[in-house]
Amino acid sequence: MVGFIGFSKRVTTFMLAGMLCVMALGGGAIAAEGEIAPGTVITMQNWQKYQQFMPEGMKAMWAGTVFWKFPPDMQMTVTATRHYQMPSVYIENTEKYSKQVQIVNLPNGGHSIRGYIAGLPFPNPNEPLRGWKLLVDNWYTYVPYNMCSSGWYFAFIDRLHNFSHDEGIIVYRRLSFISDVGQPLTDPDAQGIDYAEFLQLLSPEQARYTTELTLYYADPARPEDQFLFVPALRRTLRVSSQARCSPLFGSDYTYDDTRIGDFNGGIAKFDAKFLGDKTILALIPEESDEAVSNLNNYYQPLFFPKPAIGAWQLRDSWQIDVHRIPALASGYCYSRRVNYMDKELYVGTWGDLYDSKGQLWKSTYTPIWNAKLPDGGGRHVVFGGVSSIYDQQMGHLSITIFGNPHNPVRYNSDCSNYDGAGTNFNNVNRYSSVTGLSEILR
Repeated sequence: MVGFIGFSKRVTTFMLAGMLCVMALGGGAIAAEGEIAPGTVITMQNWQKYQQFMPEGMKAMWAGTVFWKFPPDMQMTVTATRHYQMPSVYIENTEKYSKQVQIVNLPNGGHSIRGYIAGLPFPNPNEPLRGWKLLVDNWYTYVPYNMCSSGWYFAFIDRLHNFSHDEGIIVYRRLSFISDVGQPLTDPDAQGIDYAEFLQLLSPEQARYTTELTLYYADPARPEDQFLFVPALRRTLRVSSQARCSPLFGSDYTYDDTRIGDFNGGIAKFDAKFLGDKTILALIPEESDEAVSNLNNYYQPLFFPKPAIGAWQLRDSWQIDVHRIPALASGYCYSRRVNYMDKELYVGTWGDLYDSKGQLWKSTYTPIWNAKLPDGGGRHVVFGGVSSIYDQQMGHLSITIFGNPHNPVRYNSDCSNYDGAGTNFNNVNRYSSVTGLSEILR
Protein backbone atom coordinates (compact mmCIF):
# COMPACT_ATOMS: atom_id res chain seq x y z
CA MET A 1 0.00 0.00 0.00
CA VAL A 2 2.84 2.38 0.80
CA GLY A 3 4.23 1.89 -2.71
CA PHE A 4 0.82 2.63 -4.22
CA ILE A 5 0.03 5.74 -2.25
CA GLY A 6 3.59 6.94 -2.77
CA PHE A 7 3.86 8.92 0.42
CA SER A 8 7.26 10.49 0.97
CA LYS A 9 6.67 12.37 4.19
CA ARG A 10 8.12 15.85 4.15
CA VAL A 11 9.09 17.76 7.23
CA THR A 12 7.19 21.05 7.29
CA THR A 13 8.51 22.50 10.58
CA PHE A 14 12.09 22.30 11.68
CA MET A 15 13.76 22.53 15.08
CA LEU A 16 17.36 23.61 15.28
CA ALA A 17 18.72 22.62 18.69
CA GLY A 18 19.03 25.58 21.00
CA MET A 19 17.94 28.06 18.32
CA LEU A 20 14.75 29.93 17.59
CA CYS A 21 13.28 30.00 14.11
CA VAL A 22 14.19 33.15 12.23
CA MET A 23 12.60 34.64 9.17
CA ALA A 24 14.06 34.07 5.74
CA LEU A 25 14.06 36.59 2.89
CA GLY A 26 10.75 36.27 1.11
CA GLY A 27 8.77 35.60 4.25
CA GLY A 28 9.09 32.13 5.76
CA ALA A 29 10.93 30.27 8.49
CA ILE A 30 14.35 28.96 7.51
CA ALA A 31 14.03 25.32 6.52
CA ALA A 32 16.48 22.47 6.50
CA GLU A 33 18.60 22.05 3.41
CA GLY A 34 16.53 20.60 0.59
CA GLU A 35 13.27 22.11 1.83
CA ILE A 36 11.23 25.28 1.46
CA ALA A 37 9.60 26.44 4.68
CA PRO A 38 5.84 27.00 4.60
CA GLY A 39 5.10 30.71 4.31
CA THR A 40 8.06 31.38 2.02
CA VAL A 41 7.29 33.81 -0.78
CA ILE A 42 9.38 33.24 -3.89
CA THR A 43 10.10 36.46 -5.76
CA MET A 44 12.35 37.78 -8.47
CA GLN A 45 14.90 38.60 -5.76
CA ASN A 46 15.20 35.12 -4.26
CA TRP A 47 13.98 32.57 -6.85
CA GLN A 48 17.47 31.23 -7.55
CA LYS A 49 17.64 29.89 -3.99
CA TYR A 50 14.78 27.55 -4.85
CA GLN A 51 15.51 26.67 -8.47
CA GLN A 52 16.36 23.08 -7.58
CA PHE A 53 12.61 22.60 -7.03
CA MET A 54 11.61 23.96 -10.44
CA PRO A 55 11.09 22.25 -13.80
CA GLU A 56 13.29 23.53 -16.62
CA GLY A 57 10.51 25.55 -18.23
CA MET A 58 9.65 27.27 -14.97
CA LYS A 59 13.29 28.15 -14.32
CA ALA A 60 13.55 29.69 -17.79
CA MET A 61 10.47 31.84 -17.08
CA TRP A 62 12.02 33.09 -13.84
CA ALA A 63 15.37 33.72 -15.54
CA GLY A 64 13.70 35.62 -18.38
CA THR A 65 15.49 33.64 -21.09
CA VAL A 66 12.26 32.76 -22.94
CA PHE A 67 9.50 34.78 -24.57
CA TRP A 68 6.93 34.30 -21.79
CA LYS A 69 8.83 35.42 -18.71
CA PHE A 70 7.63 36.14 -15.20
CA PRO A 71 6.97 39.82 -14.39
CA PRO A 72 9.07 41.80 -11.87
CA ASP A 73 6.31 41.58 -9.22
CA MET A 74 5.90 37.81 -9.60
CA GLN A 75 5.24 35.93 -6.35
CA MET A 76 4.73 32.27 -5.53
CA THR A 77 3.59 31.56 -1.99
CA VAL A 78 4.64 28.16 -0.63
CA THR A 79 2.46 26.19 1.77
CA ALA A 80 3.04 22.97 3.69
CA THR A 81 2.96 19.84 1.58
CA ARG A 82 -0.40 18.11 1.80
CA HIS A 83 -0.89 14.40 1.38
CA TYR A 84 -3.66 12.93 -0.74
CA GLN A 85 -5.01 9.44 -1.20
CA MET A 86 -6.75 7.96 -4.18
CA PRO A 87 -10.47 7.17 -3.68
CA SER A 88 -11.07 4.00 -1.66
CA VAL A 89 -12.71 2.22 -4.60
CA TYR A 90 -9.66 2.94 -6.76
CA ILE A 91 -7.34 1.60 -4.05
CA GLU A 92 -9.47 -1.53 -3.67
CA ASN A 93 -9.46 -2.12 -7.43
CA THR A 94 -5.69 -1.69 -7.51
CA GLU A 95 -5.23 -4.33 -4.83
CA LYS A 96 -7.71 -6.66 -6.50
CA TYR A 97 -6.72 -6.41 -10.16
CA SER A 98 -3.19 -5.05 -10.63
CA LYS A 99 -1.49 -8.45 -10.35
CA GLN A 100 -3.18 -9.66 -13.52
CA VAL A 101 -1.96 -6.80 -15.74
CA GLN A 102 0.49 -8.01 -18.39
CA ILE A 103 2.64 -6.13 -20.89
CA VAL A 104 2.12 -6.92 -24.57
CA ASN A 105 4.92 -6.18 -27.04
CA LEU A 106 3.53 -4.90 -30.34
CA PRO A 107 4.99 -5.65 -33.81
CA ASN A 108 5.92 -1.98 -34.40
CA GLY A 109 8.08 -1.81 -31.29
CA GLY A 110 5.44 -0.30 -29.02
CA HIS A 111 3.80 -1.82 -25.98
CA SER A 112 0.28 -2.35 -24.71
CA ILE A 113 -1.34 -4.13 -21.77
CA ARG A 114 -3.90 -6.86 -21.26
CA GLY A 115 -5.77 -8.01 -18.19
CA TYR A 116 -6.42 -4.48 -16.96
CA ILE A 117 -9.75 -4.10 -15.14
CA ALA A 118 -9.54 -0.96 -12.99
CA GLY A 119 -7.31 0.84 -10.51
CA LEU A 120 -3.61 1.47 -10.93
CA PRO A 121 -2.03 -0.94 -13.45
CA PHE A 122 1.48 -0.86 -11.98
CA PRO A 123 1.42 0.11 -8.27
CA ASN A 124 5.17 -0.60 -7.96
CA PRO A 125 6.64 0.52 -11.29
CA ASN A 126 10.16 -0.84 -11.50
CA GLU A 127 12.49 -1.84 -14.32
CA PRO A 128 12.25 -3.12 -16.95
CA LEU A 129 10.23 -0.42 -18.76
CA ARG A 130 9.87 1.62 -15.60
CA GLY A 131 9.30 4.89 -17.47
CA TRP A 132 6.64 3.34 -19.71
CA LYS A 133 4.92 1.74 -16.72
CA LEU A 134 4.71 5.17 -15.12
CA LEU A 135 3.19 6.52 -18.33
CA VAL A 136 0.57 3.76 -18.20
CA ASP A 137 -0.18 4.61 -14.57
CA ASN A 138 -0.59 8.23 -15.60
CA TRP A 139 -2.96 7.20 -18.40
CA TYR A 140 -5.18 5.19 -16.05
CA THR A 141 -4.90 7.31 -12.92
CA TYR A 142 -8.12 8.06 -11.10
CA VAL A 143 -10.57 10.40 -12.79
CA PRO A 144 -14.28 10.78 -11.97
CA TYR A 145 -16.51 8.95 -14.43
CA ASN A 146 -17.73 12.33 -15.64
CA MET A 147 -16.50 15.91 -15.53
CA CYS A 148 -18.82 18.48 -17.11
CA SER A 149 -19.19 22.23 -17.45
CA SER A 150 -21.01 24.69 -19.67
CA GLY A 151 -18.74 27.45 -18.40
CA TRP A 152 -15.63 26.32 -20.27
CA TYR A 153 -13.45 29.34 -21.19
CA PHE A 154 -10.62 29.19 -23.73
CA ALA A 155 -8.37 32.24 -24.27
CA PHE A 156 -5.50 32.91 -26.71
CA ILE A 157 -2.77 35.56 -26.77
CA ASP A 158 -0.19 36.07 -29.51
CA ARG A 159 3.26 37.66 -29.35
CA LEU A 160 1.73 41.13 -29.91
CA HIS A 161 -0.60 40.49 -26.95
CA ASN A 162 -3.68 40.35 -29.15
CA PHE A 163 -6.38 38.62 -27.13
CA SER A 164 -9.33 36.44 -28.17
CA HIS A 165 -11.40 33.83 -26.42
CA ASP A 166 -14.01 31.12 -26.89
CA GLU A 167 -16.63 29.75 -24.52
CA GLY A 168 -18.39 26.42 -24.54
CA ILE A 169 -19.23 23.04 -23.07
CA ILE A 170 -16.83 20.35 -21.94
CA VAL A 171 -17.80 16.78 -21.07
CA TYR A 172 -15.03 14.28 -20.27
CA ARG A 173 -16.53 10.84 -19.68
CA ARG A 174 -14.92 7.60 -18.47
CA LEU A 175 -16.91 4.60 -19.76
CA SER A 176 -14.59 1.72 -18.88
CA PHE A 177 -12.26 0.92 -15.97
CA ILE A 178 -14.45 2.97 -13.61
CA SER A 179 -13.54 3.31 -9.92
CA ASP A 180 -16.35 5.38 -8.43
CA VAL A 181 -18.75 4.71 -5.58
CA GLY A 182 -21.87 2.86 -6.72
CA GLN A 183 -20.75 2.58 -10.34
CA PRO A 184 -20.06 -0.54 -12.44
CA LEU A 185 -16.55 -1.16 -13.73
CA THR A 186 -17.89 -0.66 -17.26
CA ASP A 187 -20.77 1.58 -18.27
CA PRO A 188 -23.56 -0.43 -19.97
CA ASP A 189 -23.37 1.97 -22.94
CA ALA A 190 -19.58 1.84 -23.29
CA GLN A 191 -19.50 -0.25 -26.50
CA GLY A 192 -15.77 -0.80 -26.16
CA ILE A 193 -14.95 2.85 -25.43
CA ASP A 194 -12.73 3.75 -22.51
CA TYR A 195 -12.89 7.54 -22.53
CA ALA A 196 -14.81 10.20 -24.47
CA GLU A 197 -13.84 13.88 -24.79
CA PHE A 198 -16.61 16.25 -25.93
CA LEU A 199 -15.79 19.92 -26.56
CA GLN A 200 -18.37 22.30 -28.03
CA LEU A 201 -18.04 26.02 -28.76
CA LEU A 202 -20.93 28.33 -27.85
CA SER A 203 -19.11 31.57 -28.71
CA PRO A 204 -17.97 33.41 -30.74
CA GLU A 205 -21.19 33.29 -32.73
CA GLN A 206 -19.51 32.41 -36.03
CA ALA A 207 -18.12 29.24 -34.44
CA ARG A 208 -21.20 28.35 -32.37
CA TYR A 209 -21.88 24.59 -32.10
CA THR A 210 -18.52 23.57 -33.60
CA THR A 211 -17.84 20.36 -31.71
CA GLU A 212 -14.89 18.04 -31.29
CA LEU A 213 -15.34 14.46 -30.05
CA THR A 214 -12.51 12.03 -29.40
CA LEU A 215 -13.11 8.40 -28.47
CA TYR A 216 -10.40 6.30 -26.82
CA TYR A 217 -10.93 2.57 -26.78
CA ALA A 218 -10.71 0.01 -24.01
CA ASP A 219 -8.15 -1.79 -26.16
CA PRO A 220 -5.25 0.66 -25.80
CA ALA A 221 -3.58 -0.65 -28.97
CA ARG A 222 -6.56 0.52 -31.03
CA PRO A 223 -6.07 4.08 -32.35
CA GLU A 224 -8.47 6.71 -31.07
CA ASP A 225 -11.23 8.05 -33.31
CA GLN A 226 -11.62 11.78 -33.69
CA PHE A 227 -14.61 13.66 -35.12
CA LEU A 228 -15.41 17.29 -35.85
CA PHE A 229 -18.97 18.58 -36.26
CA VAL A 230 -19.03 21.62 -38.58
CA PRO A 231 -22.32 23.52 -38.19
CA ALA A 232 -21.95 25.38 -41.52
CA LEU A 233 -21.93 21.99 -43.27
CA ARG A 234 -24.41 20.40 -40.87
CA ARG A 235 -22.31 17.31 -40.91
CA THR A 236 -19.62 15.45 -38.98
CA LEU A 237 -16.15 14.99 -40.41
CA ARG A 238 -13.85 12.22 -39.34
CA VAL A 239 -10.38 13.55 -38.52
CA SER A 240 -7.34 11.45 -39.29
CA SER A 241 -5.79 9.81 -36.24
CA GLN A 242 -2.46 11.00 -37.66
CA ALA A 243 -3.47 14.63 -37.05
CA ARG A 244 -2.62 14.58 -33.35
CA CYS A 245 -0.31 17.58 -33.72
CA SER A 246 -3.14 19.74 -35.02
CA PRO A 247 -4.06 22.71 -32.80
CA LEU A 248 -7.18 22.24 -30.71
CA PHE A 249 -9.63 24.96 -31.87
CA GLY A 250 -6.70 27.04 -33.08
CA SER A 251 -4.99 27.06 -29.68
CA ASP A 252 -1.47 26.16 -28.62
CA TYR A 253 -2.70 22.81 -27.31
CA THR A 254 -2.50 19.84 -29.64
CA TYR A 255 -4.82 16.86 -29.36
CA ASP A 256 -2.02 14.99 -27.59
CA ASP A 257 -1.86 17.66 -24.86
CA THR A 258 -5.40 17.99 -23.61
CA ARG A 259 -6.10 15.30 -21.02
CA ILE A 260 -5.43 15.42 -17.29
CA GLY A 261 -1.76 16.25 -16.97
CA ASP A 262 -0.12 17.36 -20.19
CA PHE A 263 -0.29 14.02 -22.03
CA ASN A 264 -3.16 12.70 -24.14
CA GLY A 265 -1.42 10.46 -26.66
CA GLY A 266 -2.23 6.95 -25.43
CA ILE A 267 0.21 4.25 -24.37
CA ALA A 268 0.71 2.17 -27.53
CA LYS A 269 2.31 4.89 -29.67
CA PHE A 270 4.68 6.19 -27.02
CA ASP A 271 7.56 5.03 -24.92
CA ALA A 272 8.95 6.72 -21.82
CA LYS A 273 12.35 6.79 -20.17
CA PHE A 274 12.64 7.14 -16.43
CA LEU A 275 14.87 10.14 -15.72
CA GLY A 276 14.83 10.12 -11.94
CA ASP A 277 13.15 11.41 -8.82
CA LYS A 278 12.65 15.13 -8.41
CA THR A 279 10.83 17.26 -5.87
CA ILE A 280 9.12 20.19 -7.58
CA LEU A 281 6.80 23.05 -6.80
CA ALA A 282 3.24 22.32 -7.91
CA LEU A 283 -0.03 24.20 -7.63
CA ILE A 284 -2.98 22.18 -6.27
CA PRO A 285 -5.58 24.73 -5.13
CA GLU A 286 -8.79 24.04 -3.29
CA GLU A 287 -11.80 23.87 -5.60
CA SER A 288 -13.05 27.39 -6.41
CA ASP A 289 -14.75 28.27 -9.68
CA GLU A 290 -14.97 31.85 -8.46
CA ALA A 291 -11.23 32.22 -7.88
CA VAL A 292 -10.00 30.56 -11.07
CA SER A 293 -12.53 32.31 -13.34
CA ASN A 294 -11.56 35.78 -12.08
CA LEU A 295 -9.02 37.04 -14.61
CA ASN A 296 -7.71 39.56 -12.06
CA ASN A 297 -6.19 36.58 -10.24
CA TYR A 298 -3.61 36.10 -12.99
CA TYR A 299 -0.46 37.98 -13.93
CA GLN A 300 -1.25 39.63 -17.24
CA PRO A 301 -0.63 39.10 -20.07
CA LEU A 302 1.05 35.92 -18.86
CA PHE A 303 -2.09 34.34 -17.41
CA PHE A 304 0.01 32.74 -14.68
CA PRO A 305 -1.80 32.33 -11.35
CA LYS A 306 -1.33 34.83 -8.57
CA PRO A 307 -1.37 33.71 -4.92
CA ALA A 308 -5.13 34.36 -4.92
CA ILE A 309 -5.55 31.11 -6.90
CA GLY A 310 -3.64 29.09 -4.32
CA ALA A 311 -0.28 28.33 -2.77
CA TRP A 312 2.38 26.05 -4.19
CA GLN A 313 3.53 22.84 -2.55
CA LEU A 314 6.68 20.78 -2.73
CA ARG A 315 5.64 17.53 -4.41
CA ASP A 316 7.74 14.38 -4.70
CA SER A 317 7.63 13.45 -8.37
CA TRP A 318 8.99 11.13 -11.01
CA GLN A 319 10.59 12.72 -14.05
CA ILE A 320 9.92 10.83 -17.29
CA ASP A 321 10.88 11.48 -20.92
CA VAL A 322 7.85 10.66 -23.11
CA HIS A 323 8.41 10.21 -26.84
CA ARG A 324 6.94 8.49 -29.89
CA ILE A 325 8.22 4.99 -30.57
CA PRO A 326 10.80 5.05 -33.44
CA ALA A 327 8.36 3.53 -35.96
CA LEU A 328 5.97 6.48 -35.46
CA ALA A 329 8.39 9.30 -34.64
CA SER A 330 8.96 10.66 -38.15
CA GLY A 331 7.11 13.94 -38.67
CA TYR A 332 5.73 14.08 -35.14
CA CYS A 333 5.63 17.57 -33.63
CA TYR A 334 7.55 16.90 -30.40
CA SER A 335 10.84 15.06 -30.05
CA ARG A 336 9.97 14.48 -26.39
CA ARG A 337 8.01 15.81 -23.48
CA VAL A 338 9.40 15.77 -19.97
CA ASN A 339 6.62 15.09 -17.49
CA TYR A 340 6.89 15.72 -13.78
CA MET A 341 4.56 13.09 -12.40
CA ASP A 342 3.26 13.32 -8.84
CA LYS A 343 4.07 10.23 -6.75
CA GLU A 344 0.76 10.30 -4.86
CA LEU A 345 -1.59 11.32 -7.65
CA TYR A 346 0.09 9.73 -10.70
CA VAL A 347 -0.59 12.84 -12.77
CA GLY A 348 1.78 15.28 -14.43
CA THR A 349 1.76 18.63 -12.63
CA TRP A 350 4.12 20.31 -15.12
CA GLY A 351 5.34 19.42 -18.60
CA ASP A 352 8.13 20.72 -20.84
CA LEU A 353 7.77 19.96 -24.56
CA TYR A 354 10.70 19.97 -26.99
CA ASP A 355 10.85 20.45 -30.76
CA SER A 356 12.46 18.14 -33.32
CA LYS A 357 15.87 19.73 -32.62
CA GLY A 358 15.58 19.13 -28.89
CA GLN A 359 14.97 22.80 -28.04
CA LEU A 360 12.38 23.84 -25.45
CA TRP A 361 9.17 24.69 -27.30
CA LYS A 362 6.27 24.75 -24.85
CA SER A 363 5.63 24.45 -21.14
CA THR A 364 2.34 23.69 -19.45
CA TYR A 365 1.02 23.40 -15.93
CA THR A 366 -1.84 21.12 -15.10
CA PRO A 367 -5.50 21.76 -14.17
CA ILE A 368 -5.95 19.71 -11.01
CA TRP A 369 -7.59 20.83 -7.80
CA ASN A 370 -8.91 19.42 -4.58
CA ALA A 371 -12.62 18.94 -5.28
CA LYS A 372 -15.54 17.37 -3.42
CA LEU A 373 -17.26 14.59 -5.35
CA PRO A 374 -20.95 13.67 -4.96
CA ASP A 375 -22.47 10.35 -3.85
CA GLY A 376 -20.15 9.89 -0.91
CA GLY A 377 -17.11 10.08 -3.17
CA GLY A 378 -15.24 12.29 -0.73
CA ARG A 379 -12.72 15.01 -1.57
CA HIS A 380 -10.05 14.16 -4.11
CA VAL A 381 -7.58 15.89 -6.37
CA VAL A 382 -9.06 15.80 -9.87
CA PHE A 383 -8.89 17.89 -13.02
CA GLY A 384 -11.24 20.82 -13.53
CA GLY A 385 -9.46 24.03 -12.55
CA VAL A 386 -7.22 25.99 -14.89
CA SER A 387 -4.36 25.22 -17.24
CA SER A 388 -2.01 27.30 -19.37
CA ILE A 389 0.37 26.33 -22.14
CA TYR A 390 3.21 28.64 -23.21
CA ASP A 391 4.64 28.49 -26.73
CA GLN A 392 8.06 30.00 -26.11
CA GLN A 393 9.16 29.87 -29.75
CA MET A 394 6.14 31.44 -31.45
CA GLY A 395 5.26 33.74 -28.57
CA HIS A 396 1.74 32.36 -28.13
CA LEU A 397 -0.10 31.18 -25.06
CA SER A 398 -3.44 29.53 -24.39
CA ILE A 399 -5.36 29.23 -21.16
CA THR A 400 -8.34 27.03 -20.41
CA ILE A 401 -10.60 27.64 -17.41
CA PHE A 402 -13.12 24.88 -16.84
CA GLY A 403 -15.92 26.69 -15.02
CA ASN A 404 -17.26 29.79 -13.32
CA PRO A 405 -19.69 30.47 -10.46
CA HIS A 406 -22.67 30.58 -12.83
CA ASN A 407 -21.68 27.48 -14.79
CA PRO A 408 -19.38 25.52 -12.47
CA VAL A 409 -17.44 22.34 -12.97
CA ARG A 410 -19.51 19.38 -11.79
CA TYR A 411 -18.73 15.69 -11.42
CA ASN A 412 -20.44 12.31 -11.76
CA SER A 413 -24.14 12.31 -10.79
CA ASP A 414 -24.15 16.12 -10.52
CA CYS A 415 -23.82 16.12 -14.33
CA SER A 416 -27.25 14.45 -14.70
CA ASN A 417 -29.21 17.65 -14.08
CA TYR A 418 -26.39 20.10 -14.53
CA ASP A 419 -28.33 23.37 -14.59
CA GLY A 420 -31.46 22.40 -12.69
CA ALA A 421 -33.36 22.58 -15.97
CA GLY A 422 -32.84 19.01 -17.15
CA THR A 423 -29.53 19.27 -19.02
CA ASN A 424 -28.11 15.76 -18.72
CA PHE A 425 -24.40 15.63 -19.47
CA ASN A 426 -24.45 11.99 -18.34
CA ASN A 427 -26.38 11.09 -21.50
CA VAL A 428 -23.81 8.87 -23.20
CA ASN A 429 -25.61 8.82 -26.55
CA ARG A 430 -25.79 12.64 -26.67
CA TYR A 431 -22.39 13.67 -25.33
CA SER A 432 -20.12 10.63 -25.64
CA SER A 433 -20.90 9.06 -29.01
CA VAL A 434 -20.79 9.94 -32.69
CA THR A 435 -24.57 9.55 -32.87
CA GLY A 436 -24.96 12.53 -30.55
CA LEU A 437 -23.16 14.84 -32.97
CA SER A 438 -26.05 14.48 -35.42
CA GLU A 439 -28.41 15.87 -32.77
CA ILE A 440 -26.60 19.15 -32.18
CA LEU A 441 -28.74 21.38 -34.45
CA ARG A 442 -32.03 19.62 -33.84
